[in-house]
Amino acid sequence: MEIVDGAGVVVTGGGGGIGRAIARRLAAGGARVVVNDRNPAAAEAVAAEIKGFAAPGDAGTEQGVTQLIAAARGYLGEIDIYCSNAGTGGGTGPETPDDVWQRVWEVNTMAHVRASRELLPGWLERGRGTFVVTASAAGLLTMLTSAPYSVTKHAAVGFAEWLAATYSHRGLTVHCICPQGVRTQMLIDSGSAGETVLADAAIEPEQVADALWDAIAEGKFLVLPHPEVRDYYALRATDTDKWLRGMNRLQRRIEANTEEKEKA
Repeated sequence: MEIVDGAGVVVTGGGGGIGRAIARRLAAGGARVVVNDRNPAAAEAVAAEIKGFAAPGDAGTEQGVTQLIAAARGYLGEIDIYCSNAGTGGGTGPETPDDVWQRVWEVNTMAHVRASRELLPGWLERGRGTFVVTASAAGLLTMLTSAPYSVTKHAAVGFAEWLAATYSHRGLTVHCICPQGVRTQMLIDSGSAGETVLADAAIEPEQVADALWDAIAEGKFLVLPHPEVRDYYALRATDTDKWLRGMNRLQRRIEANTEEKEKA
């Protein structure tokens, strides 16, 4: 694919899961890939595998994003595609401590804002650039049991939409990835909600990377590795009360499954 072959690419959270799969897929398509991860060993392992460049660091902080983009430019020259993929879970409801809310906000939302702040001036001057936001179906629907994750992923989708609506005529292409369950450590850590709602339909990270590849080829904004999410999203918009009743039924199933486990 012309847009990928030879392109300078950055993938945050690229040491495992969806990020690793994206890094591998784009490298296989001819991209020169910078792999970022908080775990230096993981970043270096993936970079070595795909003959890329490891730039470990925390993409959930302002300094981390600035340092990453500087390092990537030093290796790539130009950044053509930035995959803002790093994400985190944490917390439950309103009782979640403020510091946990803040960390989830920084990683799941502000990382996208900060990266775009660094990249947009150059991209707009050149008249081209591709920004990939790994959000979640939780950003289109919701994630039961985790308000911080749901709220910040909604914000991520909203920011991606804003970028596309504001800058597409100036050469910016935005892709927003919104999978449901993916077989990663995050799914394992999601507990009863993931087991009850997501596990049966969970897919491999490589399927997410393939869906992104297709979206890049087709120029599509919304990347839905689980096609059924489109129907859920439409129901949410057209019959919100019915959708909420269905979500509440899922919540009760989660609570019942949790109670059974506790009794066992």
